[in-house]
Amino acid sequence: MSLKTLLMPTVTQRRFARSTLLAKRAKAEKQRLASGRPHQVFYFHQVDDPYSHLLAQTLPLFLARYKVELTPYIVSLPPDSAAPERDRLVAYSRVDAALLAKHHGLNFTDHGKQPDKERCAHATHCLVAAIESGQFVEHASALGQWLWAKDEMQTPPEHLNALKAISSEKVQTYIAEADALREKLGHYLGGMLYYEGEWYWGIDRLYHLEQRLQELGAQHEGVTGVLFPADDGLTQTQPLEHPPNIDFFFSFRSPYSAIVAPRIFELGRRTGAKVNLRFVLPMVMRGLPVPKVKREYIVYDTAREAHVRGIPFGRLNDPVGKPTERGLALIPFSEQHSKGQEFVLSFMQGVWAEGIDAGSDKGLRKIVERAGLSWEGAQVALQHETWRERAAANREELFAAGLWGVPSFMVGNTVVWGQDRLWALSGP
Repeated sequence: MSLKTLLMPTVTQRRFARSTLLAKRAKAEKQRLASGRPHQVFYFHQVDDPYSHLLAQTLPLFLARYKVELTPYIVSLPPDSAAPERDRLVAYSRVDAALLAKHHGLNFTDHGKQPDKERCAHATHCLVAAIESGQFVEHASALGQWLWAKDEMQTPPEHLNALKAISSEKVQTYIAEADALREKLGHYLGGMLYYEGEWYWGIDRLYHLEQRLQELGAQHEGVTGVLFPADDGLTQTQPLEHPPNIDFFFSFRSPYSAIVAPRIFELGRRTGAKVNLRFVLPMVMRGLPVPKVKREYIVYDTAREAHVRGIPFGRLNDPVGKPTERGLALIPFSEQHSKGQEFVLSFMQGVWAEGIDAGSDKGLRKIVERAGLSWEGAQVALQHETWRERAAANREELFAAGLWGVPSFMVGNTVVWGQDRLWALSGP
């Protein structure tokens, strides 16, 4: 056991604990009050990002609910290092945004392509001009509707003509400064809200910000609940007469996979559906390094999402490399003994909530035996390499479905990505 492996569980348990997050929030609020700052929310809008368009539609509702000042910025697309498989990411974001829009009563239709560069450039100029005139919220949604319209000959909204023209040089300088601020504050995506040290992505994470503002008493009188509550839809599911299979694509190194595993298995139990374990190697073990800023945001975000759903998380022991390979080698063994789900849950909880070193025999034995499996049999199974072919085949099928990341799910013709998309599988 290395010193890093020995210390990681203790360090991460403190770092990602709910109490640590609340202490940071309390400190930020104390500093805000001392400086006399208002409740100021920064918003980073990416013009050709459909998630940004959904959030832009929501901003008037959000501002009507809270006593905050919104400071908008226009940013460029994420760097290549933070967006592997960019073409798949862009194409899927439109599909997913259309799904979200339908689910939440917003406006977005995927017409199968991105807006052309000329329209994006025009929209960018208009939005920078709108920010300069203090009218971003008033114009952003309508401009997005024009940008994403199927009819490319449609003219921009007439009220944009009143905006003062902005030079291309000024727009480029503005975006460069906004990108630099986003990077300084610790992020890389568009469609992001930032409030006093914490990031919130799109309408999916807006509820975390709303809950925080309500705890601070920043809501207007009569405001209750949140605009888009987190709801997997599990409580509404019923047994099905002929349930379709659920393909669950996951990685042992994905924290989002860890916190969705118990819920997707619960969906299977409630509906009677068989959940197929479609494991893949982590990105970094497939030659796709994940930048530090992205890794850290993902784990912090997972900790928030796990807390809301009552799932233990935060005492980590990174399973990259040997621990993951050993775990994957035992999935076929666990399935042979009808303990596939039990083993996956035991492994995920072990490395993401209990700090177990799955690279050690002591740690892996604990994971194996509490899943109801024989350690002696597991030791034999660890010698086999057939799991590698299966992982590669799963990855190819994931790519064929238009996805590349995990956790992802396939049910018939429905394909979704993300631990927060179970409602798309369990809903009517």
